[in-house]
Amino acid sequence: MSPSDTPPAAVPVTPSDTASKPHDLHGAGRATTLIHHAYQPPGGFAAVQPGVFKASTVFFSDTAALKAREWKDKSGYTYGLHGTPTTFTLEERLASLEGGRQCLLAPSGLSALTLVGQSVLKAGDEVLIPDNVYAPNRDFTRVELAHWGITHRVYDPMDPAGLAAHITERTRLLWLEAPGSVTLEFPDLPALLQVARAHPRLIVALDNTWGAGLAFDPFRLGVPASADTEGVDISVHALTKYPSGGGDVLMGSVVTRDEALHLQLKLTHMRLGLGVGANDAEALLRGLYSLPLRYAAHDRATRHVAHWLAARPEFEGVLHPALPGSPGHEAWTRVATAAGGLVSVVFRGDRHTPERVDAFVDALRVFRIGYSWGGPISLVMPYSLKGMRRFGALAGRDGDTLVRFAIGLEDPADLIADIAQALAVLN
Repeated sequence: MSPSDTPPAAVPVTPSDTASKPHDLHGAGRATTLIHHAYQPPGGFAAVQPGVFKASTVFFSDTAALKAREWKDKSGYTYGLHGTPTTFTLEERLASLEGGRQCLLAPSGLSALTLVGQSVLKAGDEVLIPDNVYAPNRDFTRVELAHWGITHRVYDPMDPAGLAAHITERTRLLWLEAPGSVTLEFPDLPALLQVARAHPRLIVALDNTWGAGLAFDPFRLGVPASADTEGVDISVHALTKYPSGGGDVLMGSVVTRDEALHLQLKLTHMRLGLGVGANDAEALLRGLYSLPLRYAAHDRATRHVAHWLAARPEFEGVLHPALPGSPGHEAWTRVATAAGGLVSVVFRGDRHTPERVDAFVDALRVFRIGYSWGGPISLVMPYSLKGMRRFGALAGRDGDTLVRFAIGLEDPADLIADIAQALAVLN
């Protein structure tokens, strides 16, 4: 049984709290009868796909049930925004996927990231973000959190020894990303966590979108955070990517193992009014069944394409964690078993101008130009390296261009042929 197929925890409902059959409205008009119909379908229906429950209003059988029902521990239902059988099921399966105990759903990956900062930080606190963090998370930290009196520092994720110098008594949250967004450096996660755990008040959050809960276990990285956790405190996942798998759903998740931290996040989640649509939750539940198979296919194809790219003379460098020589490759080998579907290449500006690189991208026929990844169609996106990195080999490469490939589920031979014909245009 794969993690995505783990059965959800049972949701207990006491007999006195069950939805009762509507009162007998004999003699009522047709409009009333249509709304308050007495028929209730029998229970016990079971099928492959969980039911889709859509609700804002949730009924209570009586006032005692109204006062007794609790939503925070998933023992009952109170309002559609606080959960339905569909969203509870998805949350439980995602928690199992990432090795956590609790999960919250958010309308997008970015909203899941921002929920963390809004929940655990207050005026006067400071947050540390890696140099290669997902750009919208960096902008949220730099702009929105600054409006609330929260400062930030940027650290080099490839230098664990230097992390300690950035941590002060005001530092409350440390973000990790593995690998780095776009440039795909893979940090030494256990080494970074070892530094962080010397500061008990510091909460460590990981953007685990690339790993998808399959490349490595974020809560089992060999560094104790509590009695039963040896990894990060929070794992955030853009479900938009691999779990959806279709390029048609926006959703995010926040997974934890500590009950108190989960409740803190959950109450902020409630106050912000975050919720997801039932049909989107249904699409995610369906996607989870094939997630391990699809992720493995992306991984195999991307390694094949990466090794081919590494032999081409047009590129200054090929960035992919499983590729020897790629930044952080050794760190990746120590914690991960897979490498996802992203690979980036660097063009030197003195050999290929940005305009020529754009012509190369435009010449691709199988790859489509578009943001995001994790779906069946391979994507490509060019990035200027100007000002992108403060640290590492790509810092100061103002005239160079990076192209990121997101490998889909096509035949790798066709993807290689497509890149080869586009390189002919470049050359």
